[in-house]
Formats: sequence, C-alpha cells, structure tokens
Amino acid sequence: MNDSGVPPTPSQIGSEACFNLVGVAASASERMADHSLVLAATRIGRFLLWHRHRATNPHRGAIPQFPSLLFTMTTSFTRWIAPLFVAIAAVANLTAAAPKPLRVLLITGGCCHDYVTQKDILKKGLEERANVVVDHMHTPDKTTKPPLPSHLDPAYAQGYDVVIHDECAADIKEADMVRNVLKPHRDGIPAVNLHCAMHSYRYAADFAQPLKPGSVGALWFDFLGLQSTRHGPQEPIAIRFVPGASPITKSLENWTTIKEELYNNIQDPRAFPHHRSLATGRQTVKSKDGTTSEVESVIVWTNEYGDKKTRVFSTTLGHNNVTVSDSRYLDLVTRGLLWAAGKLESNGKPASGYGPQRH
Repeated sequence: MNDSGVPPTPSQIGSEACFNLVGVAASASERMADHSLVLAATRIGRFLLWHRHRATNPHRGAIPQFPSLLFTMTTSFTRWIAPLFVAIAAVANLTAAAPKPLRVLLITGGCCHDYVTQKDILKKGLEERANVVVDHMHTPDKTTKPPLPSHLDPAYAQGYDVVIHDECAADIKEADMVRNVLKPHRDGIPAVNLHCAMHSYRYAADFAQPLKPGSVGALWFDFLGLQSTRHGPQEPIAIRFVPGASPITKSLENWTTIKEELYNNIQDPRAFPHHRSLATGRQTVKSKDGTTSEVESVIVWTNEYGDKKTRVFSTTLGHNNVTVSDSRYLDLVTRGLLWAAGKLESNGKPASGYGPQRH
C-alpha cells in the first residue's frame, strides 16, 4: 500500500524494486569481498534480458510463471530495467576482478650503504610500477651484524607474497639465524635479492673459496643460486642482457651504469643446478701500474630454491642511490619481483591487474 491506501500499480512496484536492486548492486560494489552478491546480480540481469526476449517473441514459447513478483513485472518494466541492471552487474564484476595488491616485505639495514634513502626509493618506484604494497623491515644499524627481526623469528614473512632482501649482513654467521632467514623461502615465499644481500650470511669459514652447491657451507649461496665473495672498484658497468633468457628482460635495452661495484663470480654460476643467467656486467679496471683489464661477471639471474622450487630473482647492481633511482634499474627489479610472484606474462608485461594502479 502507498500512503493513500491505494494498492500500487505494477509499474510503481517495478520502480521500487528497481531502486532496491540498484542499491543492492551498489552495496555489492563497495563490498567486493562478497562475490556471491555480484554473481547473483549478474544472473538476475541475464534472466531479465531473457525475460524481455521471450516476452517480445511470443512464438518461441510461453514465459514460465514464477511466484516472485520480480518475474511478473510488465514487459515495459523489463525493457528499461534489464539493460540498466546488466550494466550495474558488469561494473560490479569488473571491480570484483581487480586483484588485491601483492604484499611485499623490504628488508634493509647494515653496513656500507644509504639504506635510509634507498628503502624509500625502492618503495616508491615499485609501487608506481606494479600493484604492490611495500612494507619496511629496517634497522638504522650500520654494522655488518644489523639486528633484524628476521634473524630471530622464522615466521617474519607471514602474510607476505614476496620478500626483498636488501640488507648487508656479512657477519651474521650463526647457522640458526641464517636458517631463520631462509625458512619462509623454504616454505615457498618468493624472494628478490639486491646488491649486498649476495655478501650476507657468510656461514662458512672458507666462504671466499668455491663451495660445493648443497654443502653445509653453501647454505645461503644455494638460496641465491650464485656465489660471490668480493667486488672491485667503483667504475661504470656495461650491462648486456642475454637474448631470450627470461620474460624479466624481454625488450630491455643494454645500458651502462654510473660508477658502481661489480661483484665477482667465484665459481661458474652454472654449478648451481637451477641458476639461469639473465645479464652480465663488464667493467674496465685500472691497475696501479696504469694498465687496464676487462672484468666480466653475471649480475642478473634467477634461481629455484628448495623442495618447493621457490622462485628467486637477484641482481648485484644497486650500490649507489643514483643507480637505485634509475628508472631502468627500477623497471628491472619490478619485473623480477612480478616474475618471482608468478605475475609476469611471457611478453614481459605484468599479469592482468598487477600493472601500475591509479590512486
């Protein structure tokens, strides 16, 4: 009944039902976690279109009788509500399809680098390039034994999709601490390793010598998929990508850094069974007597770690702030992160919904 006590007409009932349904769809769009509402909205919209078609094509059979008032609405009502409701349902479905951002834990701190600045450069650069949210685990400690929670708590990465290791912890050598750091990755959480992460967690006393993959001393190097023990002077590094090696480097152009540190490969990286080289770096080094020599190392690569074959992306680039803030560097790290998380297409583009987001 309306306020006058007169029963509403079918058109009035239809209008009221329309606004109620639109309200439900709008509410569903705001609460996209409840996908059942979106599915129901889509199915109702599709039925209304079918209802309209059958009503306007009588020779194709009678319209089924439904007890609900919704399905006894007049043909004129279905003609204008059906397209409207389908449009609302379509918008709701598009919103529901947008994936949640990847949660990324960025670990920084320790010796020899401007991590206070670089952590913010990386967070900003990654969040601008991909659908990710970067959280910090940072210590201002400048020693080679930075006190990071990851050293003591093996569950430090709980709830995260990817961990970025950008710490410099060369003298964290306690086996239990190293295993704590590795625990999330043994359990399948992907990893990205930057620069001094390659010179951290030197568990073996003879870390400067080639260590057999799978041996006790190679604990951290098995995770990285490469063993590096030192770096040369800061000189420009000419980066050469390996053609066709990975979607991570697809269509990326070779470039030369400012003065940077070239990390060595103490043994052929192919000694690690799941290592794949993506780029090499060549540096011209001048000796004290004035002669020069060319030094070359693998500087970008991927690995699969442990029984779960966890994806690991690494690059030894990134000593100086200018390099870390270079768009080419940030593009490379972003692609490596997405690849590690399984969100990079074969053409080198982010998977649907994981590209840059407008806020």
